Amino acid sequence: MATVNSSLVAHLPLFAGLGSEDLAEVLREARSTRYPKNSAVFEQGADATSFFLLLHGHVRASKTTPTGEQIVVRYVGPGEIFGVAPAIGLQHYPATATAVDDSVVLAWPSAAWPRLVARFPQLAANTLQTVGNRLQETHTRVIEMSTQQVEQRIAHALLRLAKQSGRKLEHGVEIDFPISRQDIAQMTGTTLHTVSRILSGWEQAGLVEGGRQRIVLREPHKIFLLAEQAAGDNGSS
Repeated sequence: MATVNSSLVAHLPLFAGLGSEDLAEVLREARSTRYPKNSAVFEQGADATSFFLLLHGHVRASKTTPTGEQIVVRYVGPGEIFGVAPAIGLQHYPATATAVDDSVVLAWPSAAWPRLVARFPQLAANTLQTVGNRLQETHTRVIEMSTQQVEQRIAHALLRLAKQSGRKLEHGVEIDFPISRQDIAQMTGTTLHTVSRILSGWEQAGLVEGGRQRIVLREPHKIFLLAEQAAGDNGSS
């Protein structure tokens, strides 16, 4: 296992406030692992034996409901922590984490969590900040699902993804990882048919450009206006 160069990760939010010696000690307990595209980092319901930091690639967190319905909870980008079940008192992973492109993660054993946060309280504070931000994002999505038409929800989802992992092009902003219309449907609580109909309309209007697992926001400002418009009858959910 290659040793992680601490200078390459010192700027990440998880390590904010840690000195170089402290960071080196935290990293000594981590292992680096590659996950090929479409492979599972961990499965919903499995014992939470590790927690993770994504170094490269993207990871999709998804939940399966008791009725078998798939819900995309969020996408994890480089530099973000995930699978932090021990930090919130869980013994099992509440969702499945899947690499959506070839990804590299750092993993720590969950048993190390109490010892690390006791020695480095800033690590716990940084993790709490991330968990709090995600809780706020979840609240925002719940409000969107409860109060907005499906077209607005899709617009908000695309804008969030572009903000998190957007790559600027001459003709817009590309969501810089593979994402399908089915993924968007599972993020926004709607059907593949509805997402396809709305995105096809937006493509014809020049707002987005689509392809196989590829989306470019050609007119991000206009998509923002769609997201913020007063609720109207934009289609069934």
